[in-house]
Amino acid sequence: MQFPWTDKFSMLAPMKTYDYIIIGAGTAGCVLANRLSANPAHKVLLIESGGKDNYFWIDIPVGYLYTINNPRTDWCFKTVSEAGLNHRQIGYARGRGLGGSSSINAMIYMRGQRADFDQWAALGNRGWDWNSVLPIFKASENYQHGADQFHGDQGELRVEERRVNWEILDAWQAAAAETGIPTIEEFNRGDNFGCAYFQMNQRRGVRWSASKAFLRPVQHRSNLTVMTNAHAHRIETEQTDNGLRATGAWISQGRDAPTLFCAQRETILAAGAVASPQLLQLSGIGDPRLIESLGGKLQIDLPGVGQNLQDHLQIRTIYKVSNTTTLNPRVNSLLGKAKMGLEYLFFKTGPLTMPPSQLGAFGMSDADQSTPDMEWHVQPLSLDQFGSPLHEFNAITPSVCNLRPSSRGSIQATSTDPMAPPKIAPNYLSTAHDEAVAVAGLKQTRNIMRAKALAPFSPEEWKPGPTILSDEALLDAARDLGTTIFHPVGTCKMGNDSGAVVCDRLRVHGCQGLRVIDASIMPLITSGNTNAPTVMIAEQGARFILEDATQQP
Repeated sequence: MQFPWTDKFSMLAPMKTYDYIIIGAGTAGCVLANRLSANPAHKVLLIESGGKDNYFWIDIPVGYLYTINNPRTDWCFKTVSEAGLNHRQIGYARGRGLGGSSSINAMIYMRGQRADFDQWAALGNRGWDWNSVLPIFKASENYQHGADQFHGDQGELRVEERRVNWEILDAWQAAAAETGIPTIEEFNRGDNFGCAYFQMNQRRGVRWSASKAFLRPVQHRSNLTVMTNAHAHRIETEQTDNGLRATGAWISQGRDAPTLFCAQRETILAAGAVASPQLLQLSGIGDPRLIESLGGKLQIDLPGVGQNLQDHLQIRTIYKVSNTTTLNPRVNSLLGKAKMGLEYLFFKTGPLTMPPSQLGAFGMSDADQSTPDMEWHVQPLSLDQFGSPLHEFNAITPSVCNLRPSSRGSIQATSTDPMAPPKIAPNYLSTAHDEAVAVAGLKQTRNIMRAKALAPFSPEEWKPGPTILSDEALLDAARDLGTTIFHPVGTCKMGNDSGAVVCDRLRVHGCQGLRVIDASIMPLITSGNTNAPTVMIAEQGARFILEDATQQP
């Protein structure tokens, strides 16, 4: 194909050949590298556009305060001006470096609900129902309490309980129970209705990213090559007697000219819901109008590439509290910081082990819902936005999000330069359904905050504020307060309809030897945090690849 920049590529450049090329060393890429290289006969290349994951703040759980919005560890994307957010642009954090977003995320281990996966299967995606994927979740898991009906303990992904307690969170859990959201032991059993403390991907107080879990233990394998600061420019394809086939990718490292790396078996996109569709578009796979606007030659007419973007919009309410201590004064005090640091250094406990949210709750926005469609993340802290200092007063942040948004956005390449940020347009709060759920979430949050269990702490609504009363005013407040909870999915969705990009074995429609295996393949967003489902998707994808390899000559 002829892009304006193809003159930088020379077919006379030295070619390097592998069996499998994996583009993206985030959550999915690390899992794939582990599984595909387990057979020493497979020569595997894993490339990562970011650097190594050796930054001090990655390991310390509370370090997300210093890794998000940090160009060393975050691509620092921004959305377009969103009409649904009162024409605000918001940050759209995506992990940069080995481990991808699992190196900067909230560490929450959340599978989603039974109904999510059963719905995927109902759309025609074979093998993706709850009963089929639960064993895959369990196979990856190393659960602190040992194996049982819902958990596994032989996998690489460590799952542990919290290592710090806050009385204000215990009170919030009791308040939720007063309003009809029962206290439960844990999530991840298929029906998440209730309130519980999140379980986390940590090992003894240290972040347990996909890189630590899946990649580091196998990097010594002689058949696995890991390249960092390596940028994929486009997928190379060729016409064969059996149709179009991906044969590898043009990759540059540092300031070197792009080199063609050949994949004898498969090229796998695992770059995430933002970068995977962008790279497909730069390779001539996508909406013909977009590819034409980029000056490219259409390889496959797949209008769904970059469409179907779904994300969980969180509405971050803030309540001042009294007669208790939250994280705010500890972080804003030199003595408090010293105490927290020493506790973490010697015991790996205390506030430095905490993720952004420790307590969660799942509930229904109205009586017509058969399963929870709202999730709360409750934080014993408050700040204006990630990267900003914590407030000087004691406060908590009960954030509420719509788990099943009907709004759909898009990702579009804006330049033939693969390093140019794409256009990210989530299209938040663009449907009446999503508007109604946002208002319901704010109202239910207020009901919880008024419960007797929280009365000793005299909660005072600071944002959106007690004068915001009408549904219209609450919706406007949601537009002001809403921000991403960093769960973009769906932009290379799985299925067989006109908007689908991959089949249920994750092969790109119309192209042999090319798969997408990451959160972008979700046809519908899961009802909860998305990292654990991404691990499952990668495990499932690796099985497909290895099964299909046995059928090849």
